[in-house]
Amino acid sequence: QIQLVESGGGLVQPGESLRVSCLASGSSLRLYAMGWYRQVPGKQREMLATIRTGGQSNYADSARGRFFISRDNAKNTVELQLTNLRPEDTAVYYCHARRSDREWWGQGTQVTVSS
Repeated sequence: QIQLVESGGGLVQPGESLRVSCLASGSSLRLYAMGWYRQVPGKQREMLATIRTGGQSNYADSARGRFFISRDNAKNTVELQLTNLRPEDTAVYYCHARRSDREWWGQGTQVTVSS
């Protein structure tokens, strides 16, 4: 059973960058397809980026070109680099793991973009 803990959220100004991280425990990260999602109160959770076990990544239109996902199986971590942040990027960012037909979520980390 994998457990996921996000970190790295915070308050930044528009145009700045931030890196959010996800540390996995309880199982080897290399077995899981990983992803980052975000959610704003009152809206559905939105997929931002996924990265497969082989390293292939996929991005939502809202993330492509500004957000970059990476994984380090040796460190059991997945990161999402957020660049050129906008106020509309304000949300809780969640780490997600998938293996076969099962999935797991972290507790989320808040990212606030405001001047």
